[in-house]
Amino acid sequence: MKFGEFVALMAMMISLTALSIDAMLPALTEIGSDLGVTEANDNQLIISILFLGLAFGQLFYGPLSDGIGRKPSVYIGLLFFAIGCLVSIFAENLVVMLIGRGLQGFGLSGTRTISVAIIRDRFKGAQMAQVMSFVMATFIIVPTLAPFLGQGILLIAHWRFIFWTILGLGFILFLWFSIRQQETLPKEKRTKFEIDKMASAAIEVFTTRVSIGYTIAAGFISSAFVGFLNSSQQVFQVQFGLGEQFPMFFAIIALSVGTASFINGKMVIRYGMKIMVRIASICVSVLSILFLGLMLGYIQSPSLLLFMIYLCTTVFFVGILFGNLNSMAMEPLGHIAGMGAAIVGALSTFISVPFGTYIGQLYDGTVQPMVLGFAFFGTLAALIIWISEKSTAEQK
Repeated sequence: MKFGEFVALMAMMISLTALSIDAMLPALTEIGSDLGVTEANDNQLIISILFLGLAFGQLFYGPLSDGIGRKPSVYIGLLFFAIGCLVSIFAENLVVMLIGRGLQGFGLSGTRTISVAIIRDRFKGAQMAQVMSFVMATFIIVPTLAPFLGQGILLIAHWRFIFWTILGLGFILFLWFSIRQQETLPKEKRTKFEIDKMASAAIEVFTTRVSIGYTIAAGFISSAFVGFLNSSQQVFQVQFGLGEQFPMFFAIIALSVGTASFINGKMVIRYGMKIMVRIASICVSVLSILFLGLMLGYIQSPSLLLFMIYLCTTVFFVGILFGNLNSMAMEPLGHIAGMGAAIVGALSTFISVPFGTYIGQLYDGTVQPMVLGFAFFGTLAALIIWISEKSTAEQK
């Protein structure tokens, strides 16, 4: 497989997760109506539950692919994803829909986790960094386009066709991957999964103050972001009355996160991760506290323009935090990189899902719960980062 095709395939494997989340956003109200959901906020669970499946999957696919190989593990993940799509397509109530979404998340965790392992198998050092940068550059485009896809399908077909579409893309990915991608982990390099190794890795993560600190900080900042994702459809489509224009505004916000990833890649070499994370976390906290104070004291219902300026600026700094916090949490865990990455990723997700769901459930027809989520969890993240940096300085 040539370099360009390999990058495109890996990007599709990672991007299927973002597509499965963001393409659903314009359809949440219609899905809830058809499934008999009486509380509008309960529609948000269709987004939250997928993240929960991702969290469990991260603990499963890394060790599995190390033991049986990359390709069989991807097939297992895509099988779970396909079953989840079919369950969601034929769901007649919210409970069945959530089961399907959980299975989708569990399956998608396989394509996302193993694609990174495949890249690591094939490339090292600067070459791996180059591949990852190209993959992530492609990945950034997906959240901006996915809501347009979902909205476009709703204009001509039933919401269930969105699931048929992502299922079809999953089948294309299966054919492409199975035909063109060779196995990258030879049998002699495979390792048997042992529970005691996972347990010892978990203990090391929890007892390494720097790693657990940055992992918790990542979980807190992700909580605010998941809260935003959960309630974004209600805020923009219902509260601001944007209707079919919602994907355009969501794309602008998604581009803010993408721009942050690009700028961070340039600036982190010059200033280092610690300074970038410190500034970004303080900015999320201060901006959100000030905006919350503005709403409570002067402008109870901010205009769409004012809210977009605040939100784009805030998620820009959140985008800087995303990649750096995970990298900093992994720095002391190089000797258990695979297990460590699985535990760090799963733990931060386990933190963000319940808190992010709670933020979304607080939606009351105003943007205050969303801003409060960024203010509260942004401040907590900044405090945890400060404690972690102090711990690092004391250890030296």
